[in-house]
Amino acid sequence: MELFEKTIKSDLIYNGRVFNVYSDRVILPDGREVDREFIEHNGGVCILPLLDNGDVIFVKQFRYGIKDTLLEIPAGKREKDEDPKECGLRELKEEIGAEADEFIFLGECLPTTAYLSERIYMYLAKGLHFSEQKLDDDEFLEIIHIPFEKAIEMVLSGEIKDAKTQVALMKARMKNLV
Repeated sequence: MELFEKTIKSDLIYNGRVFNVYSDRVILPDGREVDREFIEHNGGVCILPLLDNGDVIFVKQFRYGIKDTLLEIPAGKREKDEDPKECGLRELKEEIGAEADEFIFLGECLPTTAYLSERIYMYLAKGLHFSEQKLDDDEFLEIIHIPFEKAIEMVLSGEIKDAKTQVALMKARMKNLV
């Protein structure tokens, strides 16, 4: 059996600034037809900024979707067809005012595959040089430095809850990049 669902009809329900919502009709592998709803998102990039002393730079910010303040690594959404590396370099500059000598690809993270097309590209940034932040008009965050080992402990204890941050930290650890 081929594990594929063929789209036979797709209706745009909501066309938004950040994402679009669709209601589709699909044919299942066994031939039955069912409805699927999904969110189309251009995806994003997250960056694990590592200082020479071994500290990771985090941003603390309020996340409206969960009505809570989270500790995360810098991240941002991609523009349509934007190169992930270029997006990551831009977000690093905007959120923490940094440029990097090394920008190492860590992989991809698919946060919620059942109903969301978002793909997050993850990078490790080393050899950081700082200048001025360039936050978006509606962006408010606090910069926090945490030693890498402490950040790993915070992931394991549940203090760091953000999925992309957890995955990037653990990938950097497992690939022996830190």
